[in-house]
Amino acid sequence: MVAWSVGRLDLLKKLLVDPRVSKDPRQHWRAFAAGEVKQDWPLFSWVGVNNMFTAYGNDHRRLRRLVSQAFTARRIAALQPRVEEFTRALVDGLAATPAGATADVREGFAYPLPIQVICDLFGVPEGELRHRLRRIVDGVFDTSLTPQEALANFHEMYACLADLLTLKRAEPGDDMTSLLISTRDEDDGTGLQEDELIDTLLLVIGAGHETTVNLIDNAIHALLTHPGQLALVRSGQASWNDVIEEALRYRAPIAHLPLRYAVEDIELDGVTIPRGDAILANYAGAGLDRGFHGETAGEFDVLRAEKEHLAFGHGVHFCLGAPLARLEAAIALPALFDRFPDMKLAVPADQLEPVGGFISNGHKRLPVRLHG
Repeated sequence: MVAWSVGRLDLLKKLLVDPRVSKDPRQHWRAFAAGEVKQDWPLFSWVGVNNMFTAYGNDHRRLRRLVSQAFTARRIAALQPRVEEFTRALVDGLAATPAGATADVREGFAYPLPIQVICDLFGVPEGELRHRLRRIVDGVFDTSLTPQEALANFHEMYACLADLLTLKRAEPGDDMTSLLISTRDEDDGTGLQEDELIDTLLLVIGAGHETTVNLIDNAIHALLTHPGQLALVRSGQASWNDVIEEALRYRAPIAHLPLRYAVEDIELDGVTIPRGDAILANYAGAGLDRGFHGETAGEFDVLRAEKEHLAFGHGVHFCLGAPLARLEAAIALPALFDRFPDMKLAVPADQLEPVGGFISNGHKRLPVRLHG
């Protein structure tokens, strides 16, 4: 498959609000309409689903209006005590690492915190269902899967989320899954259809989790590889909010977001994207755009005056979970660095491996020595 990657910040912002740009492959992607995109394609779970992520126009407005009722400021704020509780437990777990041993703070901290929060939010019970979800979400973001692996993951994903819906219909609770099941549109009284329900759960659980994992991972990595910047935070010259926003700019948690489609020919800075072609939003490139951020765009600088980024998107598809991701990072990062003030990377930075694929932007492992 061929797609146009747009990574210049000003151009990408224009595209993300352009009504000639769609996220509905059924209507506007030539290859999809021609039957060239199969279920065993690793990106199928991004483009072949039916939720607000792939909706266009009135369909998108309807779905976003329904889903946004599960992401009110009150509901997000109410999660703070649970985020703090989870964070304390994870930091205590890291503190039990034997002296001289290394700890993987991606696996043992950045990863479990968001999955616990998102599963709590959606009422996913402890046990096998949570383990299945974790395995499936990993597969959704790994674009290096073989066609057979991608197809198996796709079917397992639907089976797992269908099980969650069955459980919540039988035993509804004060959680977002139960809320989405019962939500009705004020205009016509209709709610989410079954496929929309499952695909919406996939979108929010998957994207909401992975974005936060990589945000925390990348912020830890940036501070450990830029001790002068960490000193600015500890001295009070910079805030943890400065760290979070600069980390989002410097290493966007989602490097490339698939896909958008040209509804008609679009001329962009002298280049024409033909009608029906696919477009990749290159969020990582936009954050490092020298045309906007200057020659220091590639440097991590918590005191940077202009930290504008597109890490959570822009326009009508701006991420509903952005406040939750920021809340988790704002609690997790100071808790970790306050508890382990002498923490250091356990391997040279150039030996760290990125996660698989071109969507997720983080590390496979982030080994540290907690006590220097």
